[in-house]
Amino acid sequence: MRDDQNAVALVTGGNRGIGRALCRQLAEAGMQVLLAGRDAAGGEEAARSMKNLKGRVDFLTMDVTDPESIRAAEEVVRRQYGRLDVLVNNAALYLDEGKRLTEIDPSLLELTLKTNTLGPYHVIRAFLPLMQARQYGRIVNISSGYGEAAAMDHPGTGAYKLSKLALNALTRLIASEITPDIKINAVCPGWVRTGMGGPAAPRSAEEAAASIIWLTQLDADGPSGGFFRDGQRIAW
Repeated sequence: MRDDQNAVALVTGGNRGIGRALCRQLAEAGMQVLLAGRDAAGGEEAARSMKNLKGRVDFLTMDVTDPESIRAAEEVVRRQYGRLDVLVNNAALYLDEGKRLTEIDPSLLELTLKTNTLGPYHVIRAFLPLMQARQYGRIVNISSGYGEAAAMDHPGTGAYKLSKLALNALTRLIASEITPDIKINAVCPGWVRTGMGGPAAPRSAEEAAASIIWLTQLDADGPSGGFFRDGQRIAW
């Protein structure tokens, strides 16, 4: 990471679960962290809980399903911080566990894609110029094993699977379009004890975040356009 002491990171869906753990670990590494979310009360509380770390954590209002909200957030970051070094697209919905794609209400699919796939697209599009201006950036899209092509051979959870498959494809496509000084990768955090993963999951949010954070610190020769789990590239 260049200029670590002044580096700025933004994490969407940062007020809970993996996003919250990532915010804490990035701040512990000394970064200025923007904990982004649409729930102001929850976001402010989460940011306040991360005092006395090496880096500062501030709450940033942003709804990833609302391009105008994203645009306003980008203006705040550009005006107040002047840079963005790390972007983690973590905000996501999981609404259709076990349900077949052909049987759910189409509005559920539309909302899932709007949040899990189009949300990261709009966020990347808005904040990429800040990275391009400094010729440096690390973008991490939080994906899932359900986003592997092989997962499409099994019924159920279709909206979520499709959204993560598309997110993986988006990651590869953007990697092909941007210069090598900006890295973008997708990562599966595993089955995690969060509101989404449930209490039976074997991995804590802190453990999941620790398995992800290396992608925010890639050297110039690091990978881009990949899909990873526990540091290993997944062929999907």
